[in-house]
Amino acid sequence: MNKTIYSCGVGGVLACLCSGVACATDAFNLSGFGPISLSMGGTGVAHDIGAAGMMMNPATLVLMQEGAHLGVGVDIITADLEIKNTETGETARSQNHGRNNGPYFGPELSFVWRDERYALGIGAFASDGVGTQFGDNSFLSRTSTNSIDTGLDNFSRLLVLRVPFSAAYQVSEKLSVGASLEAVWTSVNLGLLLDATQIGSLAGQGRLSGSLVPALLSVPELSAGYLSVDNHRAAGGGTDAWGLGGKVGLTYQLSPQTRFGLAYNFKTNVGDLSGDADLTAVSAVAGNIPLSGSMKLRNFEMPAHLAVGINHEFTDRFAVSFDYKRVFWSDVMKDIRVQFKQNGSGDSLDLKLPFNYRDTNVYSLGAQYRYDARWVFRAGFHYAQQATSSGGVLPIIPSTPTTNVTGGVSYAFSADDVIDFGLAYGFKKKVSNDSLPITDTPIEASHSQTVASIAYTKRF
Repeated sequence: MNKTIYSCGVGGVLACLCSGVACATDAFNLSGFGPISLSMGGTGVAHDIGAAGMMMNPATLVLMQEGAHLGVGVDIITADLEIKNTETGETARSQNHGRNNGPYFGPELSFVWRDERYALGIGAFASDGVGTQFGDNSFLSRTSTNSIDTGLDNFSRLLVLRVPFSAAYQVSEKLSVGASLEAVWTSVNLGLLLDATQIGSLAGQGRLSGSLVPALLSVPELSAGYLSVDNHRAAGGGTDAWGLGGKVGLTYQLSPQTRFGLAYNFKTNVGDLSGDADLTAVSAVAGNIPLSGSMKLRNFEMPAHLAVGINHEFTDRFAVSFDYKRVFWSDVMKDIRVQFKQNGSGDSLDLKLPFNYRDTNVYSLGAQYRYDARWVFRAGFHYAQQATSSGGVLPIIPSTPTTNVTGGVSYAFSADDVIDFGLAYGFKKKVSNDSLPITDTPIEASHSQTVASIAYTKRF
């Protein structure tokens, strides 16, 4: 059970590329990586979670014994998301309206080599994501201005895929250090309807600019504007870009039974996401007036975070882990900046949506009990503060569940064949918003979710 890991969730990445993305628990961030971390409340800074340690604290790779592990794994996420119009009682549900909603698959691909004091790893992991699709006939597709049923779909999909190249070194019997350099791919689909009242509010706050604005505002009986970018596929997004990320970490053995871990995840450096898009003006007299062009999501990054953890083995069978993480959302999600440029004329529209995400504290607690040579049982608890204020809740970008209970099990078919399973339930969370410019009608977002993770590891 303790041999070194070359963990390779190949099926994970393939599924990730052909299936969509998970609704995250910690705003856009996934709450755990792999079934061991997930089942122990998302912990992993100070204990062995296999190759998934590349995504939490690369120094933990040297906790694995010498050898190689090859594994396949996948996370399966199902979400229950409902948006309620608190004035009319109407509801919109993200279920079976298209490719952007779940269930979602977030696979893993990784390989780790461990020998004496060293460990090297490479992998591919879905690290962040969200996905919704409400269809084209709910109240979200109807304007408040002139009460127009636009027939336009409201949706979103975000996927952040990381490919870490990791190295770890055991400096002494007590201290180990590690680092990862990551290739980061970010992709987004977006179908966003803004009522004329929202457009007016954005313009009044200086959040709407560009040479297309006069033409947009001069449309007769303007009721709404609609921005759409969609790759019309089961995965990825109509706008995307590659960039870099990274992590550094260490572990320190405080005593034979107690280990301390520290890790820092750097803010990504991806820059602008770009792709083909359409901008549609909704007129009460002329109908929908589409313009084709291109769109950029400006400086769309994932945040840095600092994590500390401790693991204590009460006996050779029973251990408890606790992690604390501070996520610096305010540095990357104050505003969502969008630019649309019309084909031919080159006229543009620049939009800044106020998200005002706050830095958050995340707490994870997990326990593990080794029943015998074959069975290991795990349980945990995960709590993350809500990153968005109520005024930043956008129906197509949910990020509301904060509290999870988790559990899982491992079974060793032999010393070289292990299957791990984890399950997490995110309790339903309700958040209300009646603030322009994010929403033109008072809404209540209700969101719960279940995450299952399974992985098979073959050791050589």
